[in-house]
Amino acid sequence: MPPRRAQDHNYMAVDSDSDDSFIVEDGDGDFGADRTRGAKSKGKGKAVQKGKDKGKGKGKEQPYSWEASYTRSWDAVQEDEGGSLQTAVEDLLARGRRRRLLGPSTAIRRTIIRHLILILDLSASMLDKDMRPSRFDLTLEYARAFITEWFDQNPLGQIGIVGMRAGLGERVCDMSGNPQDVLKHISDRVKLEPNGEPSLQNAIEMARGSMSHLPSHSSREVLVIFGSLTSCDPGNIHDTLDACVKDRIRVSFVSLAAEMKICRDFCVKTGGTFGVALNEGHFKDLLFEGIPPPVQTGAAATAKTGPGNPAADLMQMGFPTRLPDTAPPALCVCHSELKTEGFLCPRCGAKLCDVPTDCDICGLMIVSSSHLARSYHHLFPVKPYEVFMDKSSLTITSPSVCHACALPFRESQQSKTPATAPAEGLSPLGRYRCPDCGNDFCADCDVFVHEVMHVCPSCHDPKPIPQPS
Repeated sequence: MPPRRAQDHNYMAVDSDSDDSFIVEDGDGDFGADRTRGAKSKGKGKAVQKGKDKGKGKGKEQPYSWEASYTRSWDAVQEDEGGSLQTAVEDLLARGRRRRLLGPSTAIRRTIIRHLILILDLSASMLDKDMRPSRFDLTLEYARAFITEWFDQNPLGQIGIVGMRAGLGERVCDMSGNPQDVLKHISDRVKLEPNGEPSLQNAIEMARGSMSHLPSHSSREVLVIFGSLTSCDPGNIHDTLDACVKDRIRVSFVSLAAEMKICRDFCVKTGGTFGVALNEGHFKDLLFEGIPPPVQTGAAATAKTGPGNPAADLMQMGFPTRLPDTAPPALCVCHSELKTEGFLCPRCGAKLCDVPTDCDICGLMIVSSSHLARSYHHLFPVKPYEVFMDKSSLTITSPSVCHACALPFRESQQSKTPATAPAEGLSPLGRYRCPDCGNDFCADCDVFVHEVMHVCPSCHDPKPIPQPS
């Protein structure tokens, strides 16, 4: 029987270390003669394409055409005339500074007591390798970094993890305020091996049931990392959407495949955010957008104290007493175990293992003063520093060193093209001024103040005591 004529292939090659012959199809669709490789061949088979171009490649190493764009990813980093990478670093700082300029700089109302359920897609679609090393491995890596940063910025919050695979929703981790407990549950890759199809309805219903007992002053948030284009749901998923809207649960999606209408509807109707990851870096940016606390809207409150100002409810908090290591052992109310160190509830005197938490005896929320102070900067963010664009705005009395680190200002390598600097938020002079205190800071200190300290060091300097004349 003669071989069947191929219609839709331009060429066909066999990658093998043997000396077997293989057939090559030319550009017109006809099969050429059998060609036999030499005995010293190492798997570099030649194939004839359209236009009679010859190429070499290994199908096992590059099964997809998009992988060729990542083979020389280091070419994207440009060096300056002196061979330094300072220009590339300044570009990264400028992009981060630009995002801060677009953010709110005034005091806004946010929910600092947060409860978040992170839903991970553990279906077979997460084994795709369009994001290296795979969607699943990259998701676990970014999830660990997200949880660490989320607890650092939201010490009064709690996180739970739910997985969806094989058409079911699985509880990976109960809601906890200890980051080490949450990270421990996603550290074992074998237990989270993807398989089957996801069930979006089952996972969201499980997350909604975990937050049904939460008080009204705390936020209820669900963040879904979705890598599939299908969902095996047992019922009508729109009923789940209506239940989330009724319970005021904010649902956000980070899609790794494409946009789905039901995912968009969840985000629009519940007030969440939606984004489709374009690459690995964009995936991390979309995920880390959920770290700042959500902004409270006026529609969330029923009573009004003024135009556009929703009413605020007072809540009780307690500052515990920390027990030393030399204290006599006693049973804790959270685990019923004998422990020496811990915290004492200021209302009922019960012993607790860790804070922040709610006392299991009297129900009082137990926090420490440092946790409350670390959540304070979200309510009153530092104003973006003004960018200096021209030396003519400087005076004789303008300092030549940074007010924070006392290092001289360094001019940017992009000073030759100042037209692009305002759009990027980058100063050609490397000088940024606080609008409140009027002191100048360098680029590194500007980033450190807005991303780490969250308070201007010059605005909070103690004022000198006037001496009597």
